[in-house]
Amino acid sequence: MKQPVSQYQESKDRSYYEARGEIIWEVPTEQKVIALTFDDGPNPQTTGEILDLLNQYGAKATFFVVGYRAEMYPEIILREAKEGHELANHTYSHPYFKKTTPPSVIEAEIKRTDEILRKITGDRPALFRPPGGFYNESLVSESKKSGYLTVLWSWHQDTNDWKSPGVKRIVNKVVNNAQNGDIVLFHDHVNGSRQTVEALKEILPILHERGFRFVTVSELLTFQHSRSVHNE
Repeated sequence: MKQPVSQYQESKDRSYYEARGEIIWEVPTEQKVIALTFDDGPNPQTTGEILDLLNQYGAKATFFVVGYRAEMYPEIILREAKEGHELANHTYSHPYFKKTTPPSVIEAEIKRTDEILRKITGDRPALFRPPGGFYNESLVSESKKSGYLTVLWSWHQDTNDWKSPGVKRIVNKVVNNAQNGDIVLFHDHVNGSRQTVEALKEILPILHERGFRFVTVSELLTFQHSRSVHNE
């Protein structure tokens, strides 16, 4: 489960990593582009429904995949890849990495999912998101050593859908705060909940009507016009 924003950081602050380009929260751009991201899947029911909705709006998304679930549902991973979505690494078993977590454990979690996704799709992911949004020097270092860019999400676009807060809350969080270059955090696997699917039925047409284009995180990065330090 995701923790409050105040608990994400365990070492240097956001501005340090953002200025160095080592962690991405959002992308400064004048273009009306937004990246929808989905964690913790695949799920045999909801992921397919989400893909159907994305297809209706010509939307591309980034799926931060948990390795053991990819092993369970490789056909969903293949569908995501074939439909032009981006697959990214979200560890094998979804552990929370603390300052005391040995680097070898972080490396193993990343590498195992990397190998699974390569085996299924033939391609290597480029992006990594640590479970819970926890980051520190060791995490960033291991991610870089493994050839990954660490990606989190816009703080104003954390839907908390994993808590099943209600469809309207999820919808309002996204549409009331949507800005160019946002990275939105959803989950395509939430035990016993369809709220993310139902919320997307409202979010996608609203943002589409406003002129937003839905792109993968890697595509979003190509729109970056400058590196900025975010102040909260």
